[in-house]
Parts: sequence; C-alpha cells; structure tokens
Amino acid sequence: MRSAFATFLLLFALSATTAHGQSTPRHTGPTSPPPAAASKPLTKEELYQTVARLDTEMFAAFNAHDVNKLMSYFADNLEFYHDKGGLSNFTQTKEGFTRLFAQSPDITRTLVTGTLEVYPVKEYGAMHIATQRFCHQENGRQDCGNSKFVMVWQQQADTWRITRVVSYDH
Repeated sequence: MRSAFATFLLLFALSATTAHGQSTPRHTGPTSPPPAAASKPLTKEELYQTVARLDTEMFAAFNAHDVNKLMSYFADNLEFYHDKGGLSNFTQTKEGFTRLFAQSPDITRTLVTGTLEVYPVKEYGAMHIATQRFCHQENGRQDCGNSKFVMVWQQQADTWRITRVVSYDH
C-alpha cells in the first residue's frame, strides 16, 4: 500500500532535475497579523502559532486543489528537494501540483498530530518540520502514506513565503 502510493506521490511535483529562479512578478502571498512593534521578533509561541496557521491555510488550498492559492505560499526562488524526485523550482512544482490534482482528484493531506516543530531562523523567518499524511483512493480502497518535511519560511514585513522544501522518508 505505502509503496504504490509513495511512488505516485514522489513524482507529483518533481519531474526536472534543476532549479531556476523565477522572474515573473507574483501577487501578495500569505501574511501574518501585524506585529506589535515592527522590529520586535515574534516570541517562540507566536512563531509556532503563525507557522501552524500557515500550514493549515496552505494545505487547505492543497486539499481544495487550488493550485494558484497553494503556490502563493511559495517564493519565486523556491527550491523543492525531494528524496525520490530530485530538485524542482517554482514553475516545475506548480506544474507537478497541477498534474497531481488531475491524476488524483481525491488526494488529501493532513498534518500528523504532535509532529509539528517550529524553529526561528535569525533575521530570516522560520523552519517548519513535521510529518504529513497523504491519502487517496486506489483500486477502490483508501491508500495513505506518511512522509517527513522541512520547510524554510522567509518573512518579509508581514508576508511569509516558503523558499526551501526538503521532503523525505517516502
């Protein structure tokens, strides 16, 4: 069960082997509530809550198969490293999500309870580490598999975007 699903999921967004920056301007991405003081860093709890909310919002877009909303969480210079699929950039990742949703219209993602870890990255943003579970129907039955990931979020003013993803243990 896990191997069939993992093979499918592994390649969903990662068909190329090189990453290139994007120059296309993008709309405003996800934002956090305005900080009390612009120069004051978030407390550990505030940072955790911000990243937990961003995870929930981003994967609500994934579960709704809204590629444009989903991609608004990623920076133009995205590097997405996948242990089985290799390296992809923003455009390749978007194309991969589009293919995934077309090929598996019932795929969903949940965060595995109790696995979310959030760490500050000084003067940059945060690291988001967790285990996620993807499920879809295959041959008339539910097929699910877990994988681990690290996402690096960059905060610019009140906007948060993912610049790096490492997805592994498929």
